Amino acid sequence: MTATAAGTAPSPGRGVRALRAVAIASCLPYITLKILWIAGDRTGVPDGSTLLDHRARMAVANGVSVVLDATVVVLALLLTQPWGRRVPAWLPALPMWVAAGLLAPIMTGYPLQLAASVVEGSPPAPSNSEPFLDAWVFGVVYGGFILQGLTLGALFVRYARRRWGHLWRGAVGDPPATTAIRATVTAGSLLAVLPAVMHLLWAAGATTGLSADRVESRSTDFYLVEGVNGLFAVVAVVGTLLLVFQFRGGAGPSPRWPLAAAWVGSGTLGCWGGFLFLVTALPGEQDQRAAGLMVLTYAVSMVAGLLLFSGVVSVLRRRAA
Repeated sequence: MTATAAGTAPSPGRGVRALRAVAIASCLPYITLKILWIAGDRTGVPDGSTLLDHRARMAVANGVSVVLDATVVVLALLLTQPWGRRVPAWLPALPMWVAAGLLAPIMTGYPLQLAASVVEGSPPAPSNSEPFLDAWVFGVVYGGFILQGLTLGALFVRYARRRWGHLWRGAVGDPPATTAIRATVTAGSLLAVLPAVMHLLWAAGATTGLSADRVESRSTDFYLVEGVNGLFAVVAVVGTLLLVFQFRGGAGPSPRWPLAAAWVGSGTLGCWGGFLFLVTALPGEQDQRAAGLMVLTYAVSMVAGLLLFSGVVSVLRRRAA
């Protein structure tokens, strides 16, 4: 993937500027809340919240969250300014892969949680037996995440079409993937079976591998989230296999949709797998400690996502050449 020549990108139109403004504005509530919490303010944090038990750890986590969400602001500018077409390809591509992986399950799962809450008559919130955050915080934060996903997604599609549109012309398998690429994708797909199966089992009510605290606090939201995670694991594998393995007996389909599925699915596996692995690997109370199978599921998910993403990048590099 190579940058286009300088000075050829037109100024963004009114619609693009509006999308950029919404993307940036949607970050402000989340960043504001995090900065307030770092400063010791308890807006949205009820008495007895588990967030108050480890102030130093939460300050560090909130600081990292501020940096990550501030990256959205930088991306919104990069994707809409002429200078953004001249930066190295990995600079917009890698953060957008992470953003797609982290935001896609929220954009899918939270509306389902809202629908379930209407049926059950209770506000959607992470299931937990102890106080965590006021209910309104989830609406503000997740609503902002959904707006970020929609606006950044639209801006990135426009950006990628202008800069790399030639990479998904033609058919799947043109040129054919190398043996190394196929081996990498096959390994990632086989590894992804474990998180796909475990998430779907947890969504169906199985308790295998869950901590005692997680089993006790399960709710409709938990089942929906696990179902969404299992679905994205399947999407990652199917999309990447369709992108890499050439169809026999005629021309293959366009790589556009397999590429989109592989991009978002591998991001969900890799990024959420890595995040959940770090969270579950931290020491905690005896009944809150994740079972070895749960930690293994998240670790394997992270590795599988990275392997599938590596295969996607390799395919795009071959098509660029």
